[in-house]
Amino acid sequence: MPIIRRFLFLVVATSLAVPASAQDLLKHLDLTAPAMTESEMTRAEVEAAVAAASASAPADFTAKKLNGLNLSGLDLTGAVFRAARLNKANLRGAKLRGAILDQAWMLQADLTEADLRDANLFQAQLIGATLDRADLSGARVASDLSKASLRDAKFVGAVLGADMRNQSMGLMRGVLRQATLDGADFSGADLSRVDFEFASLRGANLSGANLMSAELAGADLTGATVKGANFNKADVDSAKLKSLIGEAGANLDRALNLSSAIRD
Repeated sequence: MPIIRRFLFLVVATSLAVPASAQDLLKHLDLTAPAMTESEMTRAEVEAAVAAASASAPADFTAKKLNGLNLSGLDLTGAVFRAARLNKANLRGAKLRGAILDQAWMLQADLTEADLRDANLFQAQLIGATLDRADLSGARVASDLSKASLRDAKFVGAVLGADMRNQSMGLMRGVLRQATLDGADFSGADLSRVDFEFASLRGANLSGANLMSAELAGADLTGATVKGANFNKADVDSAKLKSLIGEAGANLDRALNLSSAIRD
C-alpha cells in the first residue's frame, strides 16, 4: 500500500472506528451528515469494480460512502469494505462470504438472508440493522448489533467473544443489547463476554456455545437449547430461563445471579 494511501486509511479508520465499549460516542456524531447518508458510487459502478476484481486483488471499497445503495443480491464474496459507510444500504441476499467489513458503518442496513460466512466484522456498527435468516457461520463478529433483528440467523462456530490476549483498545466483543435473536443458531459459537442484555433469544440454539462471563441480564432464553453450553460466570440476573432444552447438560449452576433468574 503506497505511503500516502496508507496514511489516509489510518486517518479515516481512526476517525470512524467506535469501540463497542464507547457506544455513547454515537450521540456526539452527526448521523445526518453527507458522509453518513450519501453514496459516492452507483450500483453499476460497484458491479464494475466487482467484475474487474480477482482472487488476488478483490474488490476494494475501503472508506467508500455507499449509504442507502441498493446492493441486493450482488456477489461481493471476499470484497473489502473496511471503514466503508453502508448506512441503510440494501444488501438483502448479498453474497459477502469472507468479506472484510472491519470498522464499517452499517446502521439500519438490510442484510436479510445475506451470506456472511467467514466474514470479518471487527468494530463494525450494525445498530438497528436487519439480518433475519442471514448466515454468519464461522464469522468474526466483534461488532455492535444493538437493537438489530437477527431472527433465525446462523452463527454456527462464529466468534463473537472477546480475545483477552488483544484488548488494547478496550473490550472488543459482540454487543447484541436488546437485539432480537429468536430462533438463531449459535451452536458451537464463542460468545464469551458478549453483551446480550435484554436481548430476545427465544428458541435459540446455544448448544455447545461458550457463554463464559457473558452478560445475559434481562435476556429472554425461553425454550432455548443449551445442551453443553458453558455458562460459567455468565450473568443471568432477571433472565428468563423457562423451558430450557438440555439444561442438564449445561453448567447453569455456575452462572452468576442464578437465584435472580426467572425459572418458572
